[in-house]
Amino acid sequence: MDPILVFSILGGLILILLFAGAPIRPLRWVGKLSIRIIIGALMLFLVNAFGTSLDIHIPINFITSSISGILGLPGLAAMIIIKTMIIG
Repeated sequence: MDPILVFSILGGLILILLFAGAPIRPLRWVGKLSIRIIIGALMLFLVNAFGTSLDIHIPINFITSSISGILGLPGLAAMIIIKTMIIG
């Protein structure tokens, strides 16, 4: 799939969830979690886009997106440190 199409769909889903919301409490929790995972994937994309000059590449998958989305910038920094110091 074209990356622009994927990000457009994800952005549209985020906007729908933000404006419409989920009326049921468990669905609201799942919506917030999914938004955090999507934001984590976007953060990883930015790190990979700007980190190519520093030879930093973190794969974008469900686990890494969850870590960076739920933990935020400290989780992203931890993954970068693990990648550079431990894995090499």
